Amino acid sequence: MGLGLVHYIPMIAYLGFWVATLLSLGGRPLWGLYYLLPFLPYRTLRDHFLDYPLGANVTTILVLAIVLGALIHGKKLPKSKLYITWLVFAVYTYLSMWLGTALGHANAPLWIHDANFATWKDYMLLPLVFVAAGLVVEDRKAVRTVILITGISLLFIDRSALMDSMSRSWGTFDENKRDGGPLGFAGSNGLAAFLAQFSMFFWGFGQFLKRKKAKLLCYALVATTIFATMYTFSRASYIAIVVGTLLLGIFKDRKMIIVVVAFLFTWQAIVPVAVTERVMMTTNANGQLEASAQERVDLWENAKKTFYSEPIFGTGFATFQYGDHTDNLKDTHNWYVKVLIETGIIGGIIAVILLAQMVALGYRLFRNAKDPLYQGLGFALFLTMCASIILNCFGDRWMYLEINGLLWALMGAATSAVYLTEPEVVTEPVARDEAVSVNPYMAYR
Repeated sequence: MGLGLVHYIPMIAYLGFWVATLLSLGGRPLWGLYYLLPFLPYRTLRDHFLDYPLGANVTTILVLAIVLGALIHGKKLPKSKLYITWLVFAVYTYLSMWLGTALGHANAPLWIHDANFATWKDYMLLPLVFVAAGLVVEDRKAVRTVILITGISLLFIDRSALMDSMSRSWGTFDENKRDGGPLGFAGSNGLAAFLAQFSMFFWGFGQFLKRKKAKLLCYALVATTIFATMYTFSRASYIAIVVGTLLLGIFKDRKMIIVVVAFLFTWQAIVPVAVTERVMMTTNANGQLEASAQERVDLWENAKKTFYSEPIFGTGFATFQYGDHTDNLKDTHNWYVKVLIETGIIGGIIAVILLAQMVALGYRLFRNAKDPLYQGLGFALFLTMCASIILNCFGDRWMYLEINGLLWALMGAATSAVYLTEPEVVTEPVARDEAVSVNPYMAYR
């Protein structure tokens, strides 16, 4: 930056969390949410907080402060069945951890130092972000600001991811050159999932922008994000973008269907050679599955046997990481398989209900809202959730704050937007003097 301040950015950002916490408790929880949003995906920056007191927990502390500050100052959640579903799932997964302990699959989840409890705690940050946003996003300006901050955050992630990718030579594909970039712990596939989801979010949102300049800026962000996604070399993210674009064509812009069909016939002539190599790596020269694909098939075969042993309630939430699996992997490479193994059919049903409610929330807002801002938010969330459902077929892209923190904040804003679009009920007086002239605008004060 030329001012010698780069070294102090993590410390300044860390201190900002404590200021935002105090502001949230003191009556400005919306400001706390605004400050929180850009840090949700930026794991590598948050990792610098580990050098300071409570640095590992400042995100959790700020989220709790936003929720507590909102409740103290009389704010209420908008009506949404999603809150109930999340509460049920949170309680069920916690009890499921104790089931895993009783079955001998994991230690007792007593404190954050226990791996299973730490996994559950980090997972529960997602619904807490959802609750926080639902409590404090109360008007159109706040909805617009949350979307704007999300766009700016995505731009910084794009920049960091592209700088990292472009610093390497990609004449041919090399698995060892992939990493999670600014998302850090989420890994290269996690970064790809984040970029794929939010490229579809802003592509869908841009359909409803009226100002030409705003629309062009939005589409420029989409193009940059898709370009960054291409260099993550994630086949799942490629599929998610293609399917998302097809859905965009079906529900909004029919021209995109032609674009998708044309791309499917010409993609090898368009994308870099390294991308083509990555896509074609599913099988080797002998027609057999390549190592990565075979690894997943072996995992799923073993997972099926585990599921059959405990089909109703599962082996216990966050217990898969303790077992011995193919190549010592600690993840099933499919979130749905993981849910069924760990929480059984009961947990699987709750998870399906949760996903269905999230898709429905976006779709209803898209179809029923009159304000283009809310329509755009609804359609964007609908496309994002469809992309997320596909991405989770290829790995756990659901339980990471880095990947889905912003998504849940936008979901919280959407629950408020649904409430804001409901027309006010005007109660007519039982009797009135017909001779009195009534100002029609006064009925909507």
